[in-house]
Amino acid sequence: MNEAFVIEPVDVRTAPDDVLTALAAHQIVMRSERLPEDPPVPVAEQLVGWRSIPPFMDVRGQVVWNAERTAIIASAFGEAPLTEDNAHMVEITVNVQPPYRRQGLGRALLASALPMAHALDRRLVMGGTASTVLAGAAFCERIGAERGLEMRISQVVLRDLPDGLVAQWLSEAASAEFELGFWEGAYPDDQIEAIAWLHGVMNTAPRGSLDFEDEVLTPERIRQHEQSMFARGTVRWSAYVRERATGAFAGFSEVFWNSNRPMLMSQGATGVDLVYRGHGLGRWLKAAMTEKVQRERPEVEKIRTGNAFSNGPMLAINNAMGFKEHFANTWWQAPTTKVEAYLAGELHAPADESAG
Repeated sequence: MNEAFVIEPVDVRTAPDDVLTALAAHQIVMRSERLPEDPPVPVAEQLVGWRSIPPFMDVRGQVVWNAERTAIIASAFGEAPLTEDNAHMVEITVNVQPPYRRQGLGRALLASALPMAHALDRRLVMGGTASTVLAGAAFCERIGAERGLEMRISQVVLRDLPDGLVAQWLSEAASAEFELGFWEGAYPDDQIEAIAWLHGVMNTAPRGSLDFEDEVLTPERIRQHEQSMFARGTVRWSAYVRERATGAFAGFSEVFWNSNRPMLMSQGATGVDLVYRGHGLGRWLKAAMTEKVQRERPEVEKIRTGNAFSNGPMLAINNAMGFKEHFANTWWQAPTTKVEAYLAGELHAPADESAG
């Protein structure tokens, strides 16, 4: 690494505004490379997000300033859940702006972030890359990381939805056996235990070869998620179906919207309990939510979602709706010992490291 560059730690929960403003500007540069068509996330939104990270997440950052100390040009962040599930892993993200790549910054930042894995006794390092930034995958390959999960990030332009499809799916809904409802904003207190159970449906989604355990969402964790999300100005709509005979929740689908990106709606989880599959509930949930978005958020032009390439049933629904691949994400994993070997030079990786 160029000796003029100095790596400094940063605690994004407590760092002063000027440091976080510089970090936000850096993130805008990195996001514009990864998502060139998207508007930037405003600095104020990023600052609020960092200062409202849920307590069950341990987040540690490292940054590199330019020589004039007027801008942050590279960063590394480690994130680890302080929960019983997935207490074996840490996610590390390394970002180096294009003009500063191939100078050893990626490798040095990875080395600065890895002590978090030792401090928390984490045996596995994970990280994600986007197909729009080739440097990221190249960096992971140098480390010797394994491709654990390939994700298709898909997008539909609402004006291009197949004519009559939403109405058709709504007309085919199994409404005699199930009822449809919506939650807007925070989940109702009297349903929070059942909602936490319902989210467990997503543990049946394909995970490839990722060494990732089932995630157990407790009511407390859900409320902490909500506090962080709502602080950033993000609005959540949730659609659910439940069995009329028993009142049991059968499935749900969620979307997220922020006024800073009014033309874009992000599709989150859509899941149906194994017991209730085969009734077309996934199509009903997606169609009902799409109809609600079109009726109540006319400014939304696109809906974007992510699915494992191996998730055939959900991809079939999305393909029928006109979703098309926008780009791809890859989740990588490597044992902490393997990352250590790379940093020690034992994997004989080239010295001109780069990271996306």
